[in-house]
Parts: sequence; C-alpha cells; structure tokens
Amino acid sequence: MIDFYGLTSPNVQKIFIMLEECGLPYNFKPVDVWASAQHSAEFTKLNPNGKIPVIVDQDGPGGKPYTVFESGAILMYLAEKSGKFMPKDMAKKYDVIQWLMIQVTGVGPAFGNFTHFNLFAPKPADPYALARYRTEMLRLYDLLNTRLGQAKYLGGDEYSIADMATFPWTRQYQAQGAKIEALPNFKRWFDDLSARPAVKAMIAKQADIKSSRETATDENKDRFFNRGKYARA
Repeated sequence: MIDFYGLTSPNVQKIFIMLEECGLPYNFKPVDVWASAQHSAEFTKLNPNGKIPVIVDQDGPGGKPYTVFESGAILMYLAEKSGKFMPKDMAKKYDVIQWLMIQVTGVGPAFGNFTHFNLFAPKPADPYALARYRTEMLRLYDLLNTRLGQAKYLGGDEYSIADMATFPWTRQYQAQGAKIEALPNFKRWFDDLSARPAVKAMIAKQADIKSSRETATDENKDRFFNRGKYARA
C-alpha cells in the first residue's frame, strides 16, 4: 500500500494519474496547504521541504517503508517499481527523462508563476512579471506543439511519465491564453490524454477533495505565498 499525501495542485494530479495508470493500491491523505498543514512537524518529517506531493511506500526497497518527495522523483520511483511508463532502452529512457525535466524545470515554474501573478498577486498585477511569465508559458506551449509534431507522445512513441507530468499543467490552457486552434499537435495529444480512464479518474477524485482555500486566513495565505511577515526580501 502507498500512502499518498497531496491536495489538488498539478504536481499532485501527476501522481494521481500515475497511480491510477499502474493500478497500484494507495491511500490518499489530504494535506490542506491553505491551512498550513504542510508546515506541521508530522509532515515535515516526511518532506523537509514542506511541499506536496509525498508518497510513503509501505512495501519499499527491501520490503521496508520508503518515503519519496518531489513529483518528478515520485514518478520515476513508481515507474521503476511498476515497470511501466519508462522505457528500458537507454536512449528511449533518456528521451522520456529529458521531457520530464522540461516539465519540472520549465513548464511547472513558468506556468505556476504566471498563475500566481495573474490570480494571486496584489492588483493591479505587476505588468513586467505577468508579461515575462505569460511569454515564457506561451513559448513552452509552442515547444510542446513542435515536439508533438515529431512524436506521438512527449517521450517518443509510447505514453510515459513525461506526458503524465505535463498534462495537468495544461488543463487550464484556455485561461492561460493558449490558442489551441494554432497548436494542432498539442490538441491531438491533449484530447488523447483527456480520454484516458486514469485521467478521468484523477479529475473525478480531484473534484471530491475539500480544502480551506476559500476561507483561508490572511496569515495562512501569507505563509503559503511567502509574503508579509514571511517574506525575506
């Protein structure tokens, strides 16, 4: 059994998809980040970085419990554990890893920062920050579209953890300003993944997760966003 700690963010959605795709049994444990649950002593024992998602594999290496944090690392761990969604051929494997890293180091930060400045920063929004991250986000949509014109999936001919990692960040493409009509390869891929049973299961389970986002205190919001008395600048 895998204990899976998370809430509703794209990084958590990745792990839902992978667990559903693999058919691995898991126990979801909500961590309400809007109530600062990620800063509890209990949670930081699991992840000293105080971030979700985290998994604890009760049947880890050597038959002992093993904890994994960071969504990219979790996907790689689950791929190795299950023997699925990561090629064994070395070149094909690193094709997948490269596109996984593009999500982890590029798509996630750019899309996340755009979302922050667009939705959560004080108004009026900082025009430089918003323009910077919107430009990079749309550049990455173009990159995905180009790649998906070369291969069926991001990592190559087979569906992989690179696709699972990237898809959740693109679910809000309309709100992000991506013109899907101008991204036909991306649209084909997006529609393909949207139809997968594991993705549909993730979306259904996400809809049932409750958090205190709408009622979060100013204190907890400031702590979540590292602002106010929690800022170090």
